[in-house]
Amino acid sequence: MALEGKLVITCACTGAETTKAQNPALPITPDEVAKTAEECRAAGAAILHLHVRNDDGTPTASVARFKEAIEAVRRKTDIIVEITTGGAVGDTAEDRLRPIAALQPEMASLDCGTVNFGDEYIVNDLPTMRAFAAEFRKHKVRATLECFDLGHVYASHYLIKEGLLEAPYHYGFVLNVPGAVPYSVENLSAFIRALPAGADYTVMGIGRSSLPAQFGAMANGGWIRVGFEDNVYFSKGVLAKSNAELVERAARIAHEGGLKPATPDEVRQYLKLRG
Repeated sequence: MALEGKLVITCACTGAETTKAQNPALPITPDEVAKTAEECRAAGAAILHLHVRNDDGTPTASVARFKEAIEAVRRKTDIIVEITTGGAVGDTAEDRLRPIAALQPEMASLDCGTVNFGDEYIVNDLPTMRAFAAEFRKHKVRATLECFDLGHVYASHYLIKEGLLEAPYHYGFVLNVPGAVPYSVENLSAFIRALPAGADYTVMGIGRSSLPAQFGAMANGGWIRVGFEDNVYFSKGVLAKSNAELVERAARIAHEGGLKPATPDEVRQYLKLRG
């Protein structure tokens, strides 16, 4: 099944760093995340990228918390749940990977290299990437290969050559993280050229690059990610009222470009998810 004429929209509704002080509408609890997932699905999102938090708002990689959130989402909507294995700054690789075996989600992110993250950094060397990819394959979890740098795209080729990943390949280009690669048309084009044949990709523009990145993704046949993990503003100085408001705009952009938002089941079939 091809996804011709369709745009896949992901919502990253919470993240690990965004706070309610930055936007009071940030969903924290499993019930808040589930309500957000339902609203975003209705607005046109097919995938929910999921980080989880403790009740006090601090990030966690707790299997129990992921399970609680996923079950709450499942009671509300059929949206695809893609959990993070990037976690938060300071999480160990073991902590980040544990939910894969325990929960066996349909999709999960797989960071493809070490990167500056503002004043911090996130470590993902090749042995770590191999261990994650092997665990994903063992449990039939489709990876979103998150790339913060051009070298990360090339690093992912090692996993493919070594048989640790199976097609179809889906990438996530995370652009404009402070200390990493800024978003620009030229930089996006370089990432696209480095992809293995036949791969699909979602473009994630952080902060003020969110909207330009959406247009860049559409112009090049890519997919879109929005949400409070990436950007809490609707426009300059104007906070978004909800994650769904950002999804609604992405869906409107798709329609104006002659595309329709893909449904979760269309994406499940296209990416050969376990369902």
